Amino acid sequence: LPERFGSASSLSSAVINSRLQELVRLFKERTEKVKEKLIDSDVTSDDESPVASPTKTAPAAAPVPAPGGELEGDKPLGDDHYCEMLCCTFKHRPWLDRLRSYKFPSSIDPLTNLMYVLWLFFVVMAWNWNCWLIPVRWAFPYQTPANIHYWLLVDYLCDLIYLLDILIFQTRLQFVQGGDIITDKKAMKENYLRSQRFKMDVLCLLPLDFFYFKVGVNPLLRFPRCLKYMAFFEFNSRLEAILTKAYIYRVIRTTAYLLYSLHVNSCLYYWASAYEGLGSTTWVYDGEGNSYIRCYYWAVKTLITIGGLPDPKTLFEIVFQLLNYFTGVFAFSVMIGQMRDVVGAATAGQTYYRSCMDSTIKYMNFYRIPRTVQNRVKTWYEYTWHSQGMLDESELLVQLPDKMRLDIAIDVNYNIVSKVALFQGCDRQMIFDMLKRLKSVVYLPNDYVCKKGEIGREMYIIQAGQVQVLGGPDGKSVLVTLKAGSVFGEISLLAAGGGNRRTANVVAHGFANLFILEKKDLNEILVHYPESQKLLRKKAKKMLRSSNKPKDEKGGPGDALVIPPKADTPKLFRAALAATRRMGGKGALGRLRWRLQELQAMQEAQGSSVSPTPPKSPVHHRSPVTAHRAQTRLGEEISSESPDHLVTIRVISTAKEDEEILAAEISEKDEKKEEQ
Repeated sequence: LPERFGSASSLSSAVINSRLQELVRLFKERTEKVKEKLIDSDVTSDDESPVASPTKTAPAAAPVPAPGGELEGDKPLGDDHYCEMLCCTFKHRPWLDRLRSYKFPSSIDPLTNLMYVLWLFFVVMAWNWNCWLIPVRWAFPYQTPANIHYWLLVDYLCDLIYLLDILIFQTRLQFVQGGDIITDKKAMKENYLRSQRFKMDVLCLLPLDFFYFKVGVNPLLRFPRCLKYMAFFEFNSRLEAILTKAYIYRVIRTTAYLLYSLHVNSCLYYWASAYEGLGSTTWVYDGEGNSYIRCYYWAVKTLITIGGLPDPKTLFEIVFQLLNYFTGVFAFSVMIGQMRDVVGAATAGQTYYRSCMDSTIKYMNFYRIPRTVQNRVKTWYEYTWHSQGMLDESELLVQLPDKMRLDIAIDVNYNIVSKVALFQGCDRQMIFDMLKRLKSVVYLPNDYVCKKGEIGREMYIIQAGQVQVLGGPDGKSVLVTLKAGSVFGEISLLAAGGGNRRTANVVAHGFANLFILEKKDLNEILVHYPESQKLLRKKAKKMLRSSNKPKDEKGGPGDALVIPPKADTPKLFRAALAATRRMGGKGALGRLRWRLQELQAMQEAQGSSVSPTPPKSPVHHRSPVTAHRAQTRLGEEISSESPDHLVTIRVISTAKEDEEILAAEISEKDEKKEEQ
């Protein structure tokens, strides 16, 4: 028992220690992330959280085989939707489960909620049923006792839609009050009850149907159902906001207005004919053929004033015809004017494009611009218009608030700019400000984006198309082809001395859409972000050092080093040092040799790629040893000879205090060896 207790306690202590170590590691990681966030403001809180340490899991029970002999783990993932009934296996439809678990929202945004737009569609369909078929059922004999129950069924279905709209949807619509979006249930309900919309909705549901029991099923008693016109106009506004080509719907709607006016006029004409008596005169409907089609044909000829109509005979017919003529002229002129406005609004951009091109062509013809240049200008206009749908994107965004312009710029350009190595790690807000300064430019095929030798003052981002970097001896060889998403010229934004020169030609390969960021715009932004400015300077210097330009490798005349490299040791002096080493390293040359070795060791310890300033030449300057100078006089000669009598070295004092003449004599044998 004690042994078991001891082993259990040691095991538990080991687990506790490992757990504590894991917690310490997690705390360290968290501390490092907090430090990074404080240092670099670009680090956000959406980083991945550290993974929790694994905990001991209870041993899983042995899998129980299913009745069919398979294990539970071998079943497909879709078995959650299967159920067994009798001898067959059926699969539940996932949409049914979602429908059962669906929870109706407590508040609805009428501006952006697509479900509300769909519901308005059903409300408008019910409203159109009443507007189009109530006059038909009242004027024409299409409603009979044999089919009355079908008419009533659809009528009350439309009434149910009206009622649901009042009770469920309208009382949940959000509204703006004092700049705040109100989503409180009680406040939304009170806002609807106080609105004009509620009064019209209640009025359109007046229960006049109870008069059916007294006067019969008269469709005119359902005329208040047509007062729900506010839902129709709201549906038009919401639908146009989500359609990409809203002018098509406007044309269809205007045409429907014209058709509806003709529809009502045809119903009135049949009612007038029935009032006078079918076939009683040449002016009324004679009762032959399809009554609705013939009356509609008469209404079209009357409203459009085509002519060829029979003359009215009675006073009632004359008054009715005059009212038709006046109404037709007014309605037709309104419809034509509205159709012109719809078509004009739909083609406003195309009209502006044509006027700009015509003005430009007129200008070029006036100044007699060459035909080749004119063709390139026309090509630019056509491609820019067809690719962007506009000539200048800034004109579209100038009316938007600054925040909305920033949101659009982020969606369009942020994914490209964030991949630029120069801007990685910078302040996110600085990048956002930079996105608003980007300018879109279109280059035609074979247009030079930048030329070799130019001062670079902008950066380019390829939005669409390709560009080619040219180089080589003739300057026409394609070095590399850059595609959409590539960036070039970013180092020019931060280069000192007014910008660095381009090292190659960049030509558009086909049509190319580029974003341009100018250096002055970036400098205006960096004034407010000093930390990002320091980071960009460091990255620019690092990128310049790693670029390895050809001039730097060859050491051109314009790239002189601040510290020149050390000159090679003269051949004669090397021979003298070799002789001194053979003699045992004594004397002035020995001390000089020791001094040179010390300087060489110091140079290797520094490890710098640029050679330090070399020491003064020993041929002209002796080693700073004061004791030796005291022992020599002017003109005195000190000589030394190697043991094998092959090298003789002489040091002669001069008039200058810090100069001596060094002479070395090498025998013929040693001289041949040196040459070899």
